[in-house]
Amino acid sequence: MTTSKSTWPVPTRCPVCGGGTVIERVRCDGCASAVEGRFTTGWVQQLSPEQLAFVRVFIACRGKIKDVEQALGLSYPTVVSRLDDVVEALGQAPGVPPPPAPPPPPRERGSPRRAQILDDLAAGLIDADEAAQRLKKARE
Repeated sequence: MTTSKSTWPVPTRCPVCGGGTVIERVRCDGCASAVEGRFTTGWVQQLSPEQLAFVRVFIACRGKIKDVEQALGLSYPTVVSRLDDVVEALGQAPGVPPPPAPPPPPRERGSPRRAQILDDLAAGLIDADEAAQRLKKARE
């Protein structure tokens, strides 16, 4: 069931005060099911519409500043300045590498023995059949 109503981009900033927005209802175009809650658009929400337009071009140009210059008709310093503005809007100082990604969560299920079997398999120390046999024995 596709609706014929026009859709608009999600406003990422309040038109009154400039604060961030929250999406409170999401509806499926196919079946009209709806989910209510407090949803965010993630990092996109931190950017102005102009910054989002710049990011779209930047991504379309695969991050090649020379191509962004040509696409937007801007000089190199202007492209770099706009990119720095986007980086700052995302809460990162330009030129400073972002913090490292958090480590992966610990394995939720299984014993240390299971983990060792899977590590041995990944390292090529045992083949898949041997790993399956060991995992089966470890479950017993």
